[in-house]
Amino acid sequence: MEESVKEMAPLKALEAEYPILDPNFQAFCASHVEDFLIHDLYELAAFAEQQPTSEKLNQGITQVLSIIDTQHQPWLNGMELLDDALHNKHVLSTGCEGIDLLLGGGLREGQLTELVGPSSCGKTQVCLLAASNVATKHMGNVVYLDTGNSFSPQRIAQFVGHITGRAFDELQKGGQVRMLIVDSISSLITPILGNSGSQGRALMISAGYMLKKLAHEHNVAVLVTNHTVGGERGIPKPALGQTWKSIPHVRLLLSGDHGNNVRSISVLRHPSMASGKAAKFSI
Repeated sequence: MEESVKEMAPLKALEAEYPILDPNFQAFCASHVEDFLIHDLYELAAFAEQQPTSEKLNQGITQVLSIIDTQHQPWLNGMELLDDALHNKHVLSTGCEGIDLLLGGGLREGQLTELVGPSSCGKTQVCLLAASNVATKHMGNVVYLDTGNSFSPQRIAQFVGHITGRAFDELQKGGQVRMLIVDSISSLITPILGNSGSQGRALMISAGYMLKKLAHEHNVAVLVTNHTVGGERGIPKPALGQTWKSIPHVRLLLSGDHGNNVRSISVLRHPSMASGKAAKFSI
């Protein structure tokens, strides 16, 4: 959370698009969005009423709240989050027993899960298996965004070869999208980072939070893949850097020996389990 906050745009950067956030408002309220969030909004609004430009200041407060609301999930208390998780955020099996056992059943709706691994380690295989399993076992629609031209209809056909006629009938009726897959997110984001500096990072953060908002508001399990790059002492690390690191709810590391079909998957980040837990499975 701390890293994502550091990347929040200064209010001055929003002035061109939102003229109400002029230097007068910035001086009154805060220079950065995170400073604005620290204020007690009732006290801030009451204080604004005492100023000569109270109407414009209150319009500015309303504008910033609107920006925050469109970019981030709604504010919920603990009981509301628990109730939402129990009634709306189901766990979707990936079709891979090892992954499902590790994650307590599979991928949870409402969460952004990142699958990290080197080239040819099986990330796309896992995505295809998860997509086919959600479509056939959970009777849900799946949106599959293939950015690397690696989608294989033939492989999907193999996975769903056992599907029953009843399941086909259910799918043809149409229904709720249960899963969104982006394979791979790094292929989309890496080109915009380049030499664009803070602007590229801001776009990356915006894309990440848009996926999280989509997952939360529509009860969709979002699965994205990411490749690895060389780290310190030659140890591979996830691409997209430290800024992206804090965005996914769940980060999983996939690895394996190219000489066999056995893969290892470990937890790098998870909201309800310790990092380091691992499992093996075959693909």
